Amino acid sequence: MAGIEQFIPLILIFAIMYFLLIRPQQKKVKEHAAMVAALRRGDQVVTQGGIIGKVVKVKDDGELEVEVADGVKIRVIQSTIATVISKTEPAK
Repeated sequence: MAGIEQFIPLILIFAIMYFLLIRPQQKKVKEHAAMVAALRRGDQVVTQGGIIGKVVKVKDDGELEVEVADGVKIRVIQSTIATVISKTEPAK
């Protein structure tokens, strides 16, 4: 019985760390993956580097073509999109 009592504080510390750090981070990663998967042409996005642009093309290999100015297009990796400023309506 004395051996188990020594591990109770360690187990409690792990449980607290799980609920305060690990679980919220996993939730945030899932939300980001869902946001990136839902990107489509016409969405206004911000990259992690701070570049604001409009999605012109979504490629299958995890790349996006983003227009940052009239006629200026750059290729970015899909997972580097930080936020979506405005979503476009789906085509009917």
